Formats: sequence, structure tokens, C-alpha cells
Amino acid sequence: MISIHIRFFAGHRDIVGCTALDMQLEEGACLGVVWERLIADFPRLAGYTDRLLYALNQEFAGLDSPLADGDEVAFIPPVSGGTPDAPACAPFLITAEPLDPAPLVAYVQTPGDGAVVTFAGVARDNFGGRATAHLSYEAYAEMAGSVLVQLAEEARAQWPIGRVAVHHRVGRLEIGETAVLVVVAAPHRQAAFAAAAHIMDRIKEVAPIWKREHWADGDVEWR
Repeated sequence: MISIHIRFFAGHRDIVGCTALDMQLEEGACLGVVWERLIADFPRLAGYTDRLLYALNQEFAGLDSPLADGDEVAFIPPVSGGTPDAPACAPFLITAEPLDPAPLVAYVQTPGDGAVVTFAGVARDNFGGRATAHLSYEAYAEMAGSVLVQLAEEARAQWPIGRVAVHHRVGRLEIGETAVLVVVAAPHRQAAFAAAAHIMDRIKEVAPIWKREHWADGDVEWR
């Protein structure tokens, strides 16, 4: 038998009722077996199967990935976006502190860059016409940093850009506060704009970061 450690986030954590649990498996079991057992124990998880991502030892993996004793597993529910307490000048950061674009601009810009594009995602007071009181974010922080690095490299492979920096908040955000910063430098503006848009889109697709909407009427919802 082998023992694995399972981490839960966002809606999964609400269903399971805990942040982590250990599971005993037959030697040679794969990631898919774990998900099947979890659905059997917590049937509501089946509603999260669509667009589900899988992580093994803090890297994306497939359901056929074999498991070994001591592995850490996470099932990433559809995401909304390091390491906590990293210094403010770190290019890839998840933090509970307010975000400031100035150190990121200073980091990415070099004498060879003619463009620096800064995107700031800000907490707004509504979603789909429904009033929002505030937002909260949480992250699988140990994995999120490496994912942000991968997304920067992904953009660099497609466009001639220079340095990239991405910072994302966790915890409670009031309306008007910045939730995410994506800053890209490049010799020319077209590449910088395109890369920044691509990185932001990919953060919302695959970064293990979740947003919780706290509605003005008192309801809450993972989005």
C-alpha cells in the first residue's frame, strides 16, 4: 500500500469540509483512481469534473499518472489568479499585501525596451448586474508561482518580449482594489500588448487561483 496527501481548494474544500486528507491506495494506482474514490465519497464533486485540472507534486498531470508513496495530489477546480510573503520585487508573486505596479515596471524595463504594458485587474462593484460587496481570493500558492513562470515563458515563445512580472492578491479585496498586475516589456508595443493579454487570459484558465464573490445581499459564490 501507498499513502498520498490530497489538497482541496475553493469549491472542492467546501464540499469535502477540509483542506487536506490522506488516502491509502494499492501500489501502482494512478491519479484517476483517486478522483473516482473522491467522487464516491463526496458525490457533489462530480459537478466539478468539467474543465478540471490535475496536479501531482505541484505540477500539472494526467489521470493516468502513476502515484508513489508520499505524493501530493490536488484537483484544481475551474480557476478564476509565487509564494506567500515573497519580497515585493519578486517578478512572480502571490501576496495578501496591496499591489503596486511601480516596482514591477522598474524590474521589467531595460534600455532595449521601447514599450512597457501594465494591466491591472480591479475589484468592481458588480458582476452580471448583481451588486458585489467585496471579493476574496485564495491560491494553491506552492504551485501558482511555477505556473506563472510557465505562462511567461509560453508568451515569450510566441512574441519577441523581454521581462515579465505578475503579482496576484489573495485574501479579502475591497471594491476598487487591484487583484492582479501583469507587466510586460518589449522592444515594440504590439508584442507587449499581445503578450500581456495572453498571459492574463491564461491565468484565468489554468493558474490555481480562485475568486469568491461576496454579494451585497449576503450570499457568497465561487466564480
